[in-house]
Amino acid sequence: MNLITQHADWLYLIAAILFIFTLKGLSSPTGAIAGNRYGMVGMALAVLVTLVIAPSPNLALIAIAMLAGAGIGIYRAKTVPMTQMPETVALMHSLVGLAAVLIALAAVHNPEQAHSTVQRVELFIGCFIGGLTFTASIIAWGKLSAKLAAKPLRGGWVKPAQILVAASMLGFGAHYFVTESLTSFWIMTGLSLVLGYFLIAPIGGGDMPVVVSMLNSYSGWAAAGIGFTLGNSVLIIAGSLVGSSGAILSYIMCKAMNRSFISVIFGGSMGGDEAAAVGEVVQKPYKSGSADDAAFMMGNADSVIIVPGYGLAVSRAQHALQEYARALIDKGVNVRYAIHPVAGRMPGHMNVLLAEAEVPYEQVQEMEEINADFSNTDVVLVIGANDVVNPAALKDKSSPIYGMPILEAHKARTVIVVKRSMSAGYAGLDNDLFYMDKTMMVFGDAKKVVEDMIKAVGH
Repeated sequence: MNLITQHADWLYLIAAILFIFTLKGLSSPTGAIAGNRYGMVGMALAVLVTLVIAPSPNLALIAIAMLAGAGIGIYRAKTVPMTQMPETVALMHSLVGLAAVLIALAAVHNPEQAHSTVQRVELFIGCFIGGLTFTASIIAWGKLSAKLAAKPLRGGWVKPAQILVAASMLGFGAHYFVTESLTSFWIMTGLSLVLGYFLIAPIGGGDMPVVVSMLNSYSGWAAAGIGFTLGNSVLIIAGSLVGSSGAILSYIMCKAMNRSFISVIFGGSMGGDEAAAVGEVVQKPYKSGSADDAAFMMGNADSVIIVPGYGLAVSRAQHALQEYARALIDKGVNVRYAIHPVAGRMPGHMNVLLAEAEVPYEQVQEMEEINADFSNTDVVLVIGANDVVNPAALKDKSSPIYGMPILEAHKARTVIVVKRSMSAGYAGLDNDLFYMDKTMMVFGDAKKVVEDMIKAVGH
C-alpha cells in the first residue's frame, strides 16, 4: 500500500493513458472490445489508487455502494433490449450529473474545508453543469422511452424563460462566489435543475440522437468538475476526455443532420416535429409486394445494399437479417450494410445492433464510404429506416430536413422498403422514396418479413 501511495501520480498517469486508448479503441468497431478493456483496467486502477490515498475512507460504505451499483449495472446490461439502449444511456448520464451535484453540496457544507476563490468557481461550474445534466437526461430518457411526448415545447415564452432561468442561476452563483452564502448555492442548484428541463423540452424527438451525444459531453464536464472539487487529477482528465469527445461527436452529428450545433445546445430544434404538427401525409399511389417477391429480386441481383433503421431494432430482426444476408452471399450476391450517422435513436445504435448479430465489420460501411455505390447497385433493402433515405433532403428546399446528408438509396436500380405501414418517420415527414416507380413496399413486422424471405430463398 505504501508503494501505491508513493507512486500515486504515476499510477494516475497510467490510468489516464488507458482512458485515451479507450477512446481510440471505441472509434472503430474492430477496436471496441480492446477499448472497453483498456477502460475497465484504467478505471479499476484509478479507483484502487484513490481508495489507498484517501484520508480515512469508509471502506465498508464504499464497498456496499459499489456492489449495489455493480449489481444493478450487470442486471440492466443483461436485460435491456436493444431498443431501450438509448434511454438507458440517457439515464446513466443523469446519474453522473446527480453525483456532481451531491459532491458539490457536500463540499460547500463541509465546515472543515475552506474554499479559495478558484475552488468556489469550480464548485459553481461543477454543480450547475451536473444539475442541468441530471434533469436534461431525465427529460431525454422520458422522450426516448415515450413516457413523455416527443414533440418539442413550443411558445413565445420559452426562449425568455430559458434566458431568465439562466441569468438567475448565474446571479445566485455570483452571489455565492462573493458571500459564500449557502442559501444562494442551494437556489443556484435548484435553478440549474430547472434549466436542464428548459434546455431539452424544446428539442423535438427527431433531434434525440444529437441530444444523447450532447448529454454525454455534459456528463463528462460534470465529472471534470467533480475532479476539481475533490482535487483528483485522473477524474479531471477522464471527465475532460468524455466531455470533449462528446462535444466533437455532437458537432459531427449536427453536420450530418444539417443542424446548427449552437442552436441544439441552447434548446434549438430540428424542425421536423413542427412539420409533423402542421403537415399531413398525402395519400399517393405506391407499389407493394410480398416477402417472396423481395426474396426473388434480391436472390437474382449481383449487388444488394441493406439500410437498417430503428424499426429493425424494434422488431429484433437483426439476427434473421444476418442469416438472410449469408444466404444471399452463398448465392454469389455482394451484400453490404449502409449506416447513416444518426440512424436509430443514439450514435452508433445500428453499429451495435449489427455487431450483436455478428455481422462482419467489413460488410458495414458508413454513409461517406458507400453513397457513391448506390447508383451501381441492383437492389437496396431499406428495413425500418425512413428519414435517413428521404430524397426531400436533397431536392425539396421547403422540407425541414433540406440539406441533411442522406443515404442515397433512391439512386439504386430497385428499392425494397420493409415497413409496418405508410406512416411518417420519427421526424414526422412523408418520404417520396416510397412512391417512386422503382420502389416496392413490403408491409409487416420486419422480423416476420425477413423470416419469410429466408424461407423463399431456401426453395
